[in-house]
Amino acid sequence: MAKQGKIPQGLNFSGKDFSGANFAKADFSGANLRQVNLTDADLSKATLKDAVLANAILRKANLSNADLSGADLSGADLRNADLSDANLNGTILKDAHTKGVKGLTSAMLSKTDSEHRSIMDPKS
Repeated sequence: MAKQGKIPQGLNFSGKDFSGANFAKADFSGANLRQVNLTDADLSKATLKDAVLANAILRKANLSNADLSGADLSGADLRNADLSDANLNGTILKDAHTKGVKGLTSAMLSKTDSEHRSIMDPKS
């Protein structure tokens, strides 16, 4: 039986619409969340370690205190999301849209494993 809040590793949620969902404290470690819509979702204190969120839509999502270590957020839309106190060690942010992201600091970005679009880039 799966531990409460733990999503069985390796599940494929690719392309699903979870906009507005409450996944606070959920464990999505290693999950395939490619192209998932998580607009306005609550992922506070969630574990997304090594998850694939490439091209996911995370606009206005609450990712405060989330563990995104090793996650792939390539091309993800993080505009106006909250990443306050999130763990971004080794997170891939290549071509991610980060304009208006709350709590994203230069120190946090230095721990990521990629290039990212500038927070100030109006095209993001």
